[in-house]
Amino acid sequence: MGFAFPSGMELFFGSFRRPSPETMQKSMVVAFDIPELGIAFKAPFEGEEDHTEFASLLALLEFVDLNRKLFGDRALQIYGANLRIVQQINDGAVFASDYAPLLERALEYRKKYRYTLEWTPAKRNPAIQSPKAE
Repeated sequence: MGFAFPSGMELFFGSFRRPSPETMQKSMVVAFDIPELGIAFKAPFEGEEDHTEFASLLALLEFVDLNRKLFGDRALQIYGANLRIVQQINDGAVFASDYAPLLERALEYRKKYRYTLEWTPAKRNPAIQSPKAE
């Protein structure tokens, strides 16, 4: 659940399995996409699905933090296709204790920047729409 900000900027995060993980050390990809700015980021990563999803969101939030002038004071509307991660951050309660530090970091960014976090289907998430183009 989030609030709609009419002047908000849409940002997307997600992860996916690399096409040939058996030949690579890092079998997953963390990704984020900021269509309005023409920014797409993808990087190899090793971890379970939820860990990789948290890593994708945190990479996006760190990018925002390091490039704040690109966003001005606009509200950020962040979308992810992993409902568990969206719920954990929106509820402030982690499902697995291993992810508590990652949840805490995401919540610290939420205090620092105005952002909403909502679920979107994978087919509407540009960060993970075309995994073959990594």
